[in-house]
Amino acid sequence: MSTTGHTVQPQFSPSGKRGAFPISLLCLTIGAFAIGMTEFIIMGLLPNVATDLNVSIPQAGLLITGYALGVAVGAPILTVFTHKIPQKKLLVLLMCIFIIGNALSVIAPTYGLLISARILTAFAHGTFLGVGSIMATRLVAPERRAGAVSVVLAGLTIANIIGVPFGTFIGQQLGWRSSFGAITILGIISLIGIIRFIPVLPQGAPANLGQQFRNLVRPQVLLVLLIGALGCGSLFTVFTYITPMLVDISGFAEQSVTWILVLFGFGVTLGNLVGGRLADWKLMPSLIVNFGILAVLLAALTITLENPYLAVITIFFWGVAAFGIMPGLQIRIMNMTREAPLLATTSSHSAFNLGNAAGAYMGGYAITHTGLISVPLYAAVIAALGLLGLFISLLMKDRLASPEGAEVVNPVSVH
Repeated sequence: MSTTGHTVQPQFSPSGKRGAFPISLLCLTIGAFAIGMTEFIIMGLLPNVATDLNVSIPQAGLLITGYALGVAVGAPILTVFTHKIPQKKLLVLLMCIFIIGNALSVIAPTYGLLISARILTAFAHGTFLGVGSIMATRLVAPERRAGAVSVVLAGLTIANIIGVPFGTFIGQQLGWRSSFGAITILGIISLIGIIRFIPVLPQGAPANLGQQFRNLVRPQVLLVLLIGALGCGSLFTVFTYITPMLVDISGFAEQSVTWILVLFGFGVTLGNLVGGRLADWKLMPSLIVNFGILAVLLAALTITLENPYLAVITIFFWGVAAFGIMPGLQIRIMNMTREAPLLATTSSHSAFNLGNAAGAYMGGYAITHTGLISVPLYAAVIAALGLLGLFISLLMKDRLASPEGAEVVNPVSVH
């Protein structure tokens, strides 16, 4: 195999011996890092954008909503129209869309053009992460597939620790457009890396759209998508309102919340990496235990919020548990859609974003009807529903047919 004129060395030995993750994964991680920045950085720059473009804060907030809807709707649509494109070429195309969208955000003279640029950028979000996750599993030995996915998705979590605070600082010092300029540069770096280091891997004939939709609408796949939405919903039910909870209930000064969220971000990153390792070891058992711990921690947060020290400890471990489920869910979806995984994998990011939106709404509902202190309890119930869904998934008949019609044994998990 070769790409851009150089020979591609095998990424793992035929014997499946463990080794370091290849540098090609780093290129995908940088892309995910840039995507994480462009998704969340706008939250810290809303006042600057609103003032510069002469719009209200609620109108500027639609830049966040528009992006989320762009991810939810754009991922499956773009996947349908690009499903025949080889995976490396598709990654290049998606990163070009991402770069163009952010470059347009830098120069957008009006609010309408800015929100259009944001939506264009969002279209590349879910499909890039879906294709990147699939490509990652093909770059490593079979027993390291979930770990490879977690390395790619770590870009999203690290963006929240480093990228978003740093990008917000740049935007506040040099103007909000400079933040999108920095993200554009990161996209270009990722694009160069993808062209240079991602190998052209052999692919079978692309599955037709009918086959892809049949894979997607299978009850087992839809259930896992729902479980993923519930996991993200439990996260954003609390995360959306974490600042008022820490200030009004725990008694922290508002400026202290930033550092607590940085600590939460470290927990998120740790959970993502550990979750990948555990999913490589025992996929379904690790997911079940993780969801159970997540539900317990969220319920405990209702109590520990009253004590500043216990609140911080609980929030850190909540971050670990909340993102520990992500690599396993992605691998679970890939295992169930082997013949046409792309539409299902990209649709998972649509489901996750819908879960984000629903979780934010549920947190607001809890505040309105039962008070701020009850928000973590609502989130715990949502996580418990995800746990119930996993038990149902475990009991459902899950046959993965190979091209010869034989049942495929999951190489990374025990069902």
